[in-house]
Amino acid sequence: MTKRDISAKESTVADGEWPAFSVRPYVCGAIGHVDAARLDTLKTAGPRVRAALQTPGAALFSSGPLPPYHRGEHGYAFAWGERRPVATASWISIAETYETPGLIDDGERVVLHAGGLGLVDVYYLPTPEAVYFSSLLAPLLALLREPYEVDWAGWAGIIGVTFPMGDGTPYARIKRLAGSGALVFDRGTGRVSAERRLPRWVREEPYEAGRSAGEILAILHDVYKEFDNRPLLVPVSGGYDSRLLCSVAVARGADVESWTTSPDDGTDADIAFARAITRELGVRHRVIGQSADAYPGDAHAVARRLEYLTPHHAWYAPFAREVHKAGRTLVDGLAGGPLLKNFMVSGDALLASSEQERKAAVLESLSLGAPSVPFLSAGAAGWIEDTVRAAFAEATSMFHGHRAELPLSVLHTRTVRGIARSPVNLVGPEASFVAPFIHPEFFDAALSVGVARKDKGRFYRELLHEANPRVAALPSTNVVKQPLRRVPLRSTAAPARAQAHRMLTTVAERVPGLLSAELHEVVLDGPDALTRFNGWNDRFWVRGLVLFGTWLADHENRLGDLTPPWV
Repeated sequence: MTKRDISAKESTVADGEWPAFSVRPYVCGAIGHVDAARLDTLKTAGPRVRAALQTPGAALFSSGPLPPYHRGEHGYAFAWGERRPVATASWISIAETYETPGLIDDGERVVLHAGGLGLVDVYYLPTPEAVYFSSLLAPLLALLREPYEVDWAGWAGIIGVTFPMGDGTPYARIKRLAGSGALVFDRGTGRVSAERRLPRWVREEPYEAGRSAGEILAILHDVYKEFDNRPLLVPVSGGYDSRLLCSVAVARGADVESWTTSPDDGTDADIAFARAITRELGVRHRVIGQSADAYPGDAHAVARRLEYLTPHHAWYAPFAREVHKAGRTLVDGLAGGPLLKNFMVSGDALLASSEQERKAAVLESLSLGAPSVPFLSAGAAGWIEDTVRAAFAEATSMFHGHRAELPLSVLHTRTVRGIARSPVNLVGPEASFVAPFIHPEFFDAALSVGVARKDKGRFYRELLHEANPRVAALPSTNVVKQPLRRVPLRSTAAPARAQAHRMLTTVAERVPGLLSAELHEVVLDGPDALTRFNGWNDRFWVRGLVLFGTWLADHENRLGDLTPPWV
């Protein structure tokens, strides 16, 4: 076993086992009046690093070579995303054009910035004198005194909507730099301050230009020119995004393979539909198998690798392991749903008559639906709902009045903090991935198409027909009218139930005020009592609480007071 594997045996991140940063480096450092001893502690707490920049007020270390993309008389500029800037520009221009975090030192100011959306993680620990930062959350814990303080607002998001809002993490003192955000050390004042800029797609509101599906498809073809000479791996499911991306790759004559795996949805329709799509396209196709016995270990390893920030993606672990060995660039459909077919945008949101109603409707779509029985105590449920609502309003406030407010609200929250973790943190940093839909030219063009044209997937179907009408006509999980074959769920099989019960027991014992009386009874009844929770909503509630229990168990004796704010 190598450190690059995501396996049941590997305790990634939590116990000092790190991903292999092959295509995207691990970085850490500090800005401000840096304490040398603290910086040394941070450097030794994570993957092995070398110095990329050390000046008064700025220190940057990297796991691999990290030359500056700009070197001037008075300063330097660094970026560590997969798309490397080719010229110097303002930090927000670099962030939004290349979707990369970076550090810019112009002699007067040192700017640590996230990408425009904030896909690549930048975690930081502020102190009165300096800010210490890292690509991984765990090394920053070495700078905290135990016991660690719980970020209950962060956990409210993880449990209630499957991801933290804003800059939240599981730990109260460690934050994540939000998209289009920066931390700035001003050498003149000697202070570190936060900056938040409007990204291009908000500053330059993309008004409806009447672009046709054919015009949008032509832009997507242009995006593919950047990786024309790479061998590609295009995962195909039964949905719209993957068949569009695979159709374009084939039309361009790319060296392309397609893989599919089960999303553990109880039907495996993706596998049957993907076989039909790839057969029509003439693409080599492989199905990555899954195992109910391996699921608990995969779920635990993914929880640790994603640093307990989302209960998503346990099913993706076997797939990611194989991608690491493929020697191909993964083409991911990230952001296609919100950009092209109003994913997570309900009819209520489209027809809302006020800003308050609109935000409430989007948040309702993002939130977990009601479970079959109450999972949370009344106090916990009320506090979590109020906390998530306030955090969502703050996280999406920059989009108020924007014509693309609805998809942008989804993209900057669920897409970035939850869904993007599979390509960014499970495929990467070991293997390269590209996300054509967030390329600036395509992103802006797709965003300019009004939400009314995209309603119920109409515009997307036009786009698919332009790309390949035969593939467009094949069955899709986006529009399922035929009866589905039911298959057993790995996430509710006996091995998973045993693991889930252990973690729910941990929650019940350590934070009893979180759970309802009904769920306490289920926990007392043993693992098989969880068989009642096979519905979609129930499964996600269980996963969020199991993730919290996993975090509690993995941090045993390292956490402080666990009295929640609603008690």
